[in-house]
Amino acid sequence: MAETVKVDIPHKLTRETARARIEGGFASLRQDMLGGMVKFEDTWEGDHLDFRARVMGQTVTGRLDVFDDNVHVEIDLPGFLASIAGKLKGKLQKEGTLLLEKKPS
Repeated sequence: MAETVKVDIPHKLTRETARARIEGGFASLRQDMLGGMVKFEDTWEGDHLDFRARVMGQTVTGRLDVFDDNVHVEIDLPGFLASIAGKLKGKLQKEGTLLLEKKPS
């Protein structure tokens, strides 16, 4: 059975800075995607992001909204991947927090 993972990641950045860091994170993610085995699409509209990843016949879709004090992420997992929902939620929380807290270099 399909499952939706929902995560809120708090931040103390401006909305613009939070969005810029997320855009940079998605750009890195696209570059790291297993030599093109994962097809990744993302579309920003204001502070809202719609994204889709396809790999091995499975499609994962998601939404992300940048707010003044948090980023809300929802990812729809197909039944085949629903078993990893708990792990994915923890990883999103951890990696998202690192992305939004890291100091610019």
